[in-house]
Amino acid sequence: MSWFYDLQDLLFEFLEKGGPVVLLIGVLIMVMWILIFERLWFFRFSKPQLIQDAREQWDQVRSENGGPGRKSWEGHMIRSMLISQASSSINSNIDLIKVCTAVAPLFGLFGTITGMMEVFHILAVTGGGDAKAMAGGVARSTIPAMAGLFASIPALLALRSIDQAAKKNIEILTERLTYDKKFDVI
Repeated sequence: MSWFYDLQDLLFEFLEKGGPVVLLIGVLIMVMWILIFERLWFFRFSKPQLIQDAREQWDQVRSENGGPGRKSWEGHMIRSMLISQASSSINSNIDLIKVCTAVAPLFGLFGTITGMMEVFHILAVTGGGDAKAMAGGVARSTIPAMAGLFASIPALLALRSIDQAAKKNIEILTERLTYDKKFDVI
Protein backbone atom coordinates (compact mmCIF):
# COMPACT_ATOMS: atom_id res chain seq x y z
CA MET A 1 0.00 0.00 0.00
CA SER A 2 3.00 2.28 0.41
CA TRP A 3 3.44 2.39 -3.36
CA PHE A 4 0.04 4.09 -3.56
CA TYR A 5 1.15 6.84 -1.16
CA ASP A 6 4.40 7.24 -3.07
CA LEU A 7 2.45 7.58 -6.30
CA GLN A 8 0.10 10.07 -4.68
CA ASP A 9 3.05 12.17 -3.43
CA LEU A 10 4.61 12.07 -6.87
CA LEU A 11 1.36 13.18 -8.48
CA PHE A 12 0.90 16.08 -6.04
CA GLU A 13 4.50 17.16 -6.60
CA PHE A 14 3.92 17.06 -10.36
CA LEU A 15 0.76 19.17 -10.01
CA GLU A 16 2.57 21.64 -7.78
CA LYS A 17 5.47 22.03 -10.20
CA GLY A 18 3.23 22.38 -13.25
CA GLY A 19 0.76 24.83 -11.81
CA PRO A 20 -3.01 25.00 -12.09
CA VAL A 21 -2.99 24.33 -15.84
CA VAL A 22 -1.78 20.77 -15.20
CA LEU A 23 -4.82 20.21 -12.99
CA LEU A 24 -7.01 21.43 -15.85
CA ILE A 25 -5.24 19.02 -18.21
CA GLY A 26 -5.81 16.22 -15.68
CA VAL A 27 -9.54 16.91 -15.65
CA LEU A 28 -9.53 16.96 -19.45
CA ILE A 29 -7.73 13.59 -19.50
CA MET A 30 -10.35 12.05 -17.23
CA VAL A 31 -13.25 13.37 -19.32
CA MET A 32 -11.60 12.30 -22.57
CA TRP A 33 -10.88 8.74 -21.41
CA ILE A 34 -14.35 8.34 -19.90
CA LEU A 35 -15.77 9.20 -23.34
CA ILE A 36 -13.34 6.83 -25.07
CA PHE A 37 -14.22 3.94 -22.74
CA GLU A 38 -17.92 4.71 -23.22
CA ARG A 39 -17.50 4.33 -26.98
CA LEU A 40 -15.56 1.08 -26.53
CA TRP A 41 -18.31 -0.19 -24.22
CA PHE A 42 -20.92 0.79 -26.82
CA PHE A 43 -19.12 -1.04 -29.65
CA ARG A 44 -18.70 -4.14 -27.52
CA PHE A 45 -22.14 -4.42 -25.90
CA SER A 46 -24.74 -2.01 -27.36
CA LYS A 47 -23.89 -1.87 -31.06
CA PRO A 48 -24.87 -5.47 -31.89
CA GLN A 49 -28.37 -4.88 -30.54
CA LEU A 50 -28.62 -1.59 -32.43
CA ILE A 51 -27.67 -3.29 -35.70
CA GLN A 52 -30.05 -6.18 -35.03
CA ASP A 53 -32.93 -3.77 -34.34
CA ALA A 54 -32.27 -1.91 -37.60
CA ARG A 55 -32.15 -5.17 -39.52
CA GLU A 56 -35.42 -6.37 -37.95
CA GLN A 57 -37.13 -3.11 -38.82
CA TRP A 58 -35.84 -3.39 -42.39
CA ASP A 59 -37.12 -6.97 -42.54
CA GLN A 60 -40.63 -5.70 -41.88
CA VAL A 61 -40.53 -3.50 -44.98
CA ARG A 62 -41.81 -5.96 -47.59
CA SER A 63 -44.49 -5.56 -50.17
CA GLU A 64 -46.11 -8.93 -49.38
CA ASN A 65 -46.98 -7.72 -45.87
CA GLY A 66 -48.95 -4.82 -47.27
CA GLY A 67 -46.11 -2.41 -46.59
CA PRO A 68 -44.58 0.01 -49.06
CA GLY A 69 -41.99 -2.46 -50.38
CA ARG A 70 -38.24 -2.21 -50.31
CA LYS A 71 -37.80 -0.92 -53.84
CA SER A 72 -40.36 1.88 -53.51
CA TRP A 73 -39.55 5.47 -52.65
CA GLU A 74 -40.97 4.94 -49.16
CA GLY A 75 -38.79 1.86 -48.70
CA HIS A 76 -35.77 3.90 -49.76
CA MET A 77 -36.65 6.61 -47.21
CA ILE A 78 -37.15 4.02 -44.46
CA ARG A 79 -33.74 2.53 -45.28
CA SER A 80 -32.15 5.98 -45.18
CA MET A 81 -33.83 6.68 -41.85
CA LEU A 82 -32.61 3.41 -40.32
CA ILE A 83 -29.05 4.03 -41.51
CA SER A 84 -29.17 7.62 -40.26
CA GLN A 85 -30.42 6.62 -36.80
CA ALA A 86 -27.79 3.89 -36.45
CA SER A 87 -25.08 6.24 -37.73
CA SER A 88 -26.09 8.87 -35.19
CA SER A 89 -25.85 6.37 -32.34
CA ILE A 90 -22.56 4.93 -33.59
CA ASN A 91 -20.93 8.37 -34.03
CA SER A 92 -22.18 9.70 -30.70
CA ASN A 93 -19.44 11.44 -28.63
CA ILE A 94 -16.77 10.96 -31.31
CA ASP A 95 -16.73 14.67 -32.12
CA LEU A 96 -16.42 15.51 -28.43
CA ILE A 97 -13.44 13.15 -28.14
CA LYS A 98 -11.88 14.89 -31.15
CA VAL A 99 -12.31 18.27 -29.47
CA CYS A 100 -10.76 17.03 -26.21
CA THR A 101 -7.85 15.53 -28.13
CA ALA A 102 -7.24 18.81 -29.96
CA VAL A 103 -7.63 21.00 -26.86
CA ALA A 104 -5.15 19.11 -24.64
CA PRO A 105 -2.00 20.40 -26.39
CA LEU A 106 -3.52 23.89 -26.42
CA PHE A 107 -3.91 23.72 -22.64
CA GLY A 108 -0.26 22.65 -22.52
CA LEU A 109 0.66 25.68 -24.62
CA PHE A 110 -1.34 27.88 -22.26
CA GLY A 111 0.66 26.48 -19.34
CA THR A 112 3.88 27.16 -21.23
CA ILE A 113 2.87 30.77 -21.76
CA THR A 114 1.98 31.28 -18.09
CA GLY A 115 5.28 29.70 -17.02
CA MET A 116 7.25 31.93 -19.36
CA MET A 117 5.38 34.95 -18.02
CA GLU A 118 6.68 33.97 -14.60
CA VAL A 119 10.23 33.79 -15.99
CA PHE A 120 9.90 37.24 -17.55
CA HIS A 121 8.53 38.62 -14.30
CA ILE A 122 11.53 37.21 -12.41
CA LEU A 123 13.83 38.70 -15.05
CA ALA A 124 12.18 42.09 -14.60
CA VAL A 125 12.36 42.00 -10.81
CA THR A 126 15.87 40.59 -10.36
CA GLY A 127 17.48 41.92 -13.51
CA GLY A 128 18.44 38.42 -14.61
CA GLY A 129 20.65 37.64 -11.62
CA ASP A 130 18.59 34.82 -10.09
CA ALA A 131 19.21 31.78 -12.28
CA LYS A 132 17.49 29.35 -9.88
CA ALA A 133 14.25 31.30 -9.96
CA MET A 134 14.36 31.48 -13.77
CA ALA A 135 15.02 27.73 -14.00
CA GLY A 136 11.97 27.06 -11.84
CA GLY A 137 9.84 29.17 -14.18
CA VAL A 138 11.20 27.38 -17.24
CA ALA A 139 10.45 24.01 -15.62
CA ARG A 140 6.98 25.23 -14.75
CA SER A 141 6.47 26.17 -18.40
CA THR A 142 7.58 22.83 -19.86
CA ILE A 143 5.58 20.53 -17.57
CA PRO A 144 2.14 21.62 -18.91
CA ALA A 145 3.32 21.20 -22.49
CA MET A 146 4.50 17.69 -21.69
CA ALA A 147 1.22 16.92 -19.91
CA GLY A 148 -0.82 18.21 -22.87
CA LEU A 149 1.08 16.02 -25.31
CA PHE A 150 0.91 13.08 -22.91
CA ALA A 151 -2.86 13.50 -22.90
CA SER A 152 -3.38 13.88 -26.62
CA ILE A 153 -1.09 11.31 -28.25
CA PRO A 154 -2.58 8.10 -26.74
CA ALA A 155 -6.08 9.54 -27.05
CA LEU A 156 -5.42 10.28 -30.71
CA LEU A 157 -4.50 6.64 -31.30
CA ALA A 158 -7.65 5.46 -29.51
CA LEU A 159 -9.74 7.99 -31.40
CA ARG A 160 -8.42 6.75 -34.72
CA SER A 161 -9.40 3.16 -33.98
CA ILE A 162 -12.83 4.22 -32.71
CA ASP A 163 -13.43 6.40 -35.76
CA GLN A 164 -12.40 3.60 -38.13
CA ALA A 165 -14.66 1.13 -36.31
CA ALA A 166 -17.57 3.55 -36.56
CA LYS A 167 -17.08 4.05 -40.30
CA LYS A 168 -16.72 0.31 -40.84
CA ASN A 169 -19.90 -0.48 -38.90
CA ILE A 170 -21.93 2.11 -40.79
CA GLU A 171 -20.63 0.77 -44.09
CA ILE A 172 -21.49 -2.81 -43.11
CA LEU A 173 -24.99 -1.78 -42.04
CA THR A 174 -25.50 0.06 -45.32
CA GLU A 175 -24.50 -3.05 -47.23
CA ARG A 176 -26.68 -5.32 -45.08
CA LEU A 177 -29.85 -3.32 -45.66
CA THR A 178 -30.32 -4.34 -49.29
CA TYR A 179 -33.34 -3.58 -51.41
CA ASP A 180 -33.89 -6.88 -53.15
CA LYS A 181 -33.80 -9.75 -50.70
CA LYS A 182 -33.91 -10.73 -47.07
CA PHE A 183 -30.40 -10.92 -45.65
CA ASP A 184 -28.82 -13.62 -43.59
CA VAL A 185 -28.17 -13.18 -39.89
CA ILE A 186 -24.48 -13.16 -39.00
